Amino acid sequence: MRETAVEPRLADIGIVDLAAVLYVGNSFLSFNNGIGWHVARLHASANPGRRLRSTSVSITGGGLDWHDVDSYFRPNAIGSYSFDDENNVVFNHSGRLFDVALMMDCSQCPIHPSLKAAFHASAKRHSAAVRGHGAKPAFLMTWAYEDRPEMTALLADAYTSAGNDNAAFVIPAGLAFAAALAKRSDVRLHIEDKSHPSPAGTYLAACTVYAALFRRSPSGLGHTAGLNAPTASFLQDVAFETVERYHRR
Repeated sequence: MRETAVEPRLADIGIVDLAAVLYVGNSFLSFNNGIGWHVARLHASANPGRRLRSTSVSITGGGLDWHDVDSYFRPNAIGSYSFDDENNVVFNHSGRLFDVALMMDCSQCPIHPSLKAAFHASAKRHSAAVRGHGAKPAFLMTWAYEDRPEMTALLADAYTSAGNDNAAFVIPAGLAFAAALAKRSDVRLHIEDKSHPSPAGTYLAACTVYAALFRRSPSGLGHTAGLNAPTASFLQDVAFETVERYHRR
């Protein structure tokens, strides 16, 4: 695995009491109950009684330019109510609707010759919109296809550049995939189509999001997404190590 050639200029989420995350993306985001759901369960494992609200807007096969992120902050719409662990409705009227908007593009959009300009334009437009609503923009760096590992460094460079250009936080899930596969090729992180995440892949991405947002290791947390203990522990460790290595740069 080649390290990303574009050096990240560190942007920190800087939210002490992170309570609500908006996830914007595509099917990579929504597979296996969704990355956001697993991040919320990891958070609950570490903080019993403290709820992390996660709202996902995913368009299957969609690019970041398909989304109207500004509209996702309109009153009495997305995220205006949710359900607690006992399925009671909870209206979310107080304070900011979302603290962070975590955005991702389609699997090859940031590096495709015909689509990468749209990626950077969308990243700029959506980052400004998110800040206009008092939230922090962030990008979820996606992973390479199983049979195209060379995508890792290209995607890392693209997302790092977008983060630098927009002073936005970047979560290196793609680098975590590459690091895990370099250590244990027996762990399947993709399904048969070689692009979408397996349950282990979604869990690794969620652990990476958790480690990056909270700057805390997920190692030892009780939520394992149904994976066996050794596999879950391995993925937890890889996620934290990748986040620390990326943000030290």
